[in-house]
Parts: sequence; C-alpha cells; structure tokens
Amino acid sequence: MTSPRARLQSQLSAPLPERPELVLVTDLDGTLLGGPSEERRAFYRWLAEQRERVLHVFCTGRDLGAIAQVLSVDEPLGLAAPHLVIGDVGCTVACGSSLLPVPLAVDPIEQRWQALEPRLRTLLAGQPGLELQPMSSNRRLAFYVDLEQFNQDLIPVIEAEGATVVLSDNRYFDVLPGGVNKGTTLLSLLEWLEADHATVVTAGDTLNDLAMFETGLKGVMVGNAEPALVEQLPRLSGVYYAQGHGCQGIAEGLRHFGFGHLWAA
Repeated sequence: MTSPRARLQSQLSAPLPERPELVLVTDLDGTLLGGPSEERRAFYRWLAEQRERVLHVFCTGRDLGAIAQVLSVDEPLGLAAPHLVIGDVGCTVACGSSLLPVPLAVDPIEQRWQALEPRLRTLLAGQPGLELQPMSSNRRLAFYVDLEQFNQDLIPVIEAEGATVVLSDNRYFDVLPGGVNKGTTLLSLLEWLEADHATVVTAGDTLNDLAMFETGLKGVMVGNAEPALVEQLPRLSGVYYAQGHGCQGIAEGLRHFGFGHLWAA
C-alpha cells in the first residue's frame, strides 16, 4: 500500500527533504516578508542553506499568482521557493517550486466549493462595505471590507450556507468553504507528510493565522502582529509572542522552541 507521503510526493514536481529536523510554516505579508531588509536577507540565506534540514511551507492568504510575484520581487534578497505552499487562506495547496496545485489536497475543497459558490455570490452581490479583490481567488471569495458600512449580522447568514468567514487586519474579508482554513489544511498536509508534530513551528501576524495557532502546534506570533490577534494570545497554548518583527521574530521564536542548533549548522 502506498504511504501518504509517497502519494503526496508523486504529485509534486520536486523532491521533499527525507528527514527534516524542522517543518517551518510561515505566513508571508508581515511575517516572512516583514522586518528590516538585512534581517530578511540573513533569514532567507539560512533557509536556503538548510533546505535539506528545514522543510519550508508558505501559508498565506495570497493566491498562486501573487505568490509567484513575491518570489520574483524578493529574489534579490535571496528568498527561494518553499517546498510547499498553502495559499488562498487554506483553499489551495501547491508544490513550492512549480506552484502547480496538488490534486490530493485541492480536489476535495474544489468539490465542496462548486456547490457553494453560486449561492454565496448571489447573497453577497451589492452588499455595502464589500469590494471584491482584484485577484484570481481559488475556492473562496476575497473582499476588501469597510467595517463601518458592512452589516456584520450577515456573517451568521453566510455561515448558515455552509461557509467560513475570516476577517483579518480589519480590511480583508474572506469567504471559504465551511471548515477550511489555514489550520485545517495544514493539519491535513502534515498527515500526508507523516510529520512529527514536535518538529513543526508556525508563524504569523494577522487573524487569518489564528486557525494555525489553534491547532496546538508550536507557534510564533511576531512582534508586529495585529492587536486583534494578540488579544487571543492568553488562550493559545504553545504560542510564543516574539519581540522581533517579521523574520527577526521568526528567528527569535525558533530559538525559543529549541531549534537554535540549526543556526550554527
């Protein structure tokens, strides 16, 4: 019988590290893309040097096109493609090098979304305070939101249709298939990877990262995290609140969780 990891690897265009000592799961904006340029350059260089020991996963609200743009723009700082990508706030999983979706992960979400999307578009059409984002959203609806104009009583109505609502940074409003978020998709991915949860560290800075922190995995909330996320800290076991911003905060958190030996490797 084919193992879950072998099934996953068969759908990827590049090999995964055989026995990574760390599975590092990072949000992008404000987290991996945050902090001073020199701190970012040093962190990106470390990721590249430790590629066989650190399995790196982007976990972001960006779609695949926007992720490709990040890799192009930040290439001068040394940011390399990750091994794997979780995009669209958990609705997409892709190979990091090719950015080709992984059917094993994406197909079940797509099937749920196809029946849900027409009802949601009808429900949300013309709603005050919502503006559809100019991006290619996959298996979700992505809006900018003006909370002064938007009727938040609509949220339970959306959820009753079988969807999940994620509000982050007081300006992003994502409508996803029910039960899908960064955390649930990450846990499924770790199961396919056959990863030891003790080796996993997540990092983020906004409310769409809350689901990652609610998994019980080790988490790093970077120092520039939005206040609404910081308010959740007391109930999040295993989450470290770093002083450093962006990459500096990630590095601080890794040392806190006992992965400092990888820096000297």
